[in-house]
Amino acid sequence: MPGHTENDITIAAPLDLVWDITNDIENWPQLFSEYASVEVLSREGDKTTFRLTMHPDDNGTVWSWVSERVVDRQNRTVRARRVETGPFAHMDIHWKYAEIPGGTSMHWTQDFAMKPDAPVDDKGMTELINRNSRIQMELIRDRIEQRDRELRSSAVS
Repeated sequence: MPGHTENDITIAAPLDLVWDITNDIENWPQLFSEYASVEVLSREGDKTTFRLTMHPDDNGTVWSWVSERVVDRQNRTVRARRVETGPFAHMDIHWKYAEIPGGTSMHWTQDFAMKPDAPVDDKGMTELINRNSRIQMELIRDRIEQRDRELRSSAVS
């Protein structure tokens, strides 16, 4: 049975700042703790094709893949999919942003299926993604909120 995850977080910062920082793909290695590098392969309008490379896992394996990401700033959504799927039969990701009292809500939905020979099945990957999404979202929240405080402080000075 295919995997499906939904995770969200509230970030105490303006939507434009959250949008700009989380969609600055070249800066993802400084935003996410899991990514070692990113290489933008092409840009066509609102679509970016890029290679992500992770830090080595506990077994020393370095995972890397190519994804496409299409941003829709007007509707505050992003759709992404893996082009090089690796152990996934498919991986589709939807990011949704909303202005809420006190900041911005960021919601991630991931729909995927693992290949039969993948090192983990759909259920196991669902657990891994849910656990890691919470970690990454909290890290992103903390980094953006810190950046927002810095911007507000420099504006007052």
